[in-house]
Amino acid sequence: MPRHALSEFDALPYPILDVRAPIEFAQGHVPGALNLPLFTDEERARIGTTYKQVSQDRAVHLGLEFFGPKMSGMVKLAQKLAPGKEVRLHCWRGGMRSGAVLWLLELAGFKVHLLDHGYKDYRRAVLASFAQPRQWRVLGGLTGSGKTDVLHQLAAGGEFVLDLEGLAHHKGSAFGSIGQPAQPTQEQFENNLAAALAWLPTDAPIWVEDESRQIGRLTIPPGLFAQLQAAPRFVLEVPRAARVAKLAAEYGAEDPQLLAEAIERLRKRLGGLATQQALAAVAAADFPLMVELVLDYYDKTYTHGLAPRPDEPPRTFVPVPGCDAAANAATLLGVATAAH
Repeated sequence: MPRHALSEFDALPYPILDVRAPIEFAQGHVPGALNLPLFTDEERARIGTTYKQVSQDRAVHLGLEFFGPKMSGMVKLAQKLAPGKEVRLHCWRGGMRSGAVLWLLELAGFKVHLLDHGYKDYRRAVLASFAQPRQWRVLGGLTGSGKTDVLHQLAAGGEFVLDLEGLAHHKGSAFGSIGQPAQPTQEQFENNLAAALAWLPTDAPIWVEDESRQIGRLTIPPGLFAQLQAAPRFVLEVPRAARVAKLAAEYGAEDPQLLAEAIERLRKRLGGLATQQALAAVAAADFPLMVELVLDYYDKTYTHGLAPRPDEPPRTFVPVPGCDAAANAATLLGVATAAH
């Protein structure tokens, strides 16, 4: 199976140590990497200011002043992070920070592999990976059709699947953050997405859910989004009653306050009366009614998006009787195989 070079990071038998400052690491890092910061955020800022306002030499000397007292502690932390004493090491661009820590860890008996050109080069590879052509199959359907559940069934059956909402920690609607971990930064989302893509083939179909460009506050990279827009679509047609029942069961298990906040975010789109009715339904724990009211908006929006376009990709509608994910996955595969 063809794989992108980024997959090597998942296959390493030893840890990846990122020696950038904590604020840099939090913004984005190689998935699975561990932070062994050479400088604190404050120290990094002071060195940068000194470099710009005084001189490179003074900045280097200041860095050495910070580095000296913490060498022993860094070695001890590295031994905890990498008990086997073999690591992959990098900073931003393979410069003095990684060079200094390389020297220190080798002095302490570590076997160190440097990442050529550092995290900067890794990011370049990440962004380039989204343009890699793949054979996408996009799964669509109205809200509550159980598309994510079907994707999971397809994956369990051996199909290749990309779970964009899982990577984004968001279900893609005003209610999408409820019950989800905090979303990653855009940079980290891209890194995690590239890592997932690295293990997917270029010569076999890959299933992915139909998404807008935005998933919560995250954006699908342009190169990938353009491919998904041009891919064949398979649209599940699930009866509204089944969708209402599914969503009511899911939302009924969530915090009513979070549901009310999500409804308020839709106020302009739902209208004042529907918003008040939906909020009252939440207060009364009448989740089927709440879902009915919200679906009026979502169904109208999605149906509008299904309007034919001159340049649209092939679209196949797949009627199913309900939200049985296993049965719907089998039906979908049968239709996709026949269409192919």
